[in-house]
Amino acid sequence: MLVQSRTENLSAVRDFVHDAAVKAGISPEKIGDIMLAVDEACTNIIKHAYKSVPDGKIEIKVTSSDKKFTIVLRDFGTSFEPETIPAPDLQKYYQQRRVGGLGMYLMKTLMDDVKYVSVPGKYNQVLLSKNLAAAS
Repeated sequence: MLVQSRTENLSAVRDFVHDAAVKAGISPEKIGDIMLAVDEACTNIIKHAYKSVPDGKIEIKVTSSDKKFTIVLRDFGTSFEPETIPAPDLQKYYQQRRVGGLGMYLMKTLMDDVKYVSVPGKYNQVLLSKNLAAAS
């Protein structure tokens, strides 16, 4: 699937991933986790890789085996270093009534494996995986 980097396309991405997860036999609760992680990843791509420019491209691929369900999101925007993002202090975050900024934390919490690969000047890729043995 290929979409432009616009928040109004997030529902189409959610539908695409949801349908693939249902076909893979994943429980509705785990599908909810997957959907939120994908939504966060796509939102980060739109806001940060493309700086909210609406004509960037996001490729979405889903693969599934007996053991693993993986979503691959590829963009062609600005790359970043995920290691530079500190783990949030959730108590302080809540006390300050902050909004946003928890995308990486949520992805890592909701999924079994999160990998970010960047080939500068070419593409960035986020791989979100859920182990199926634990997902159903």
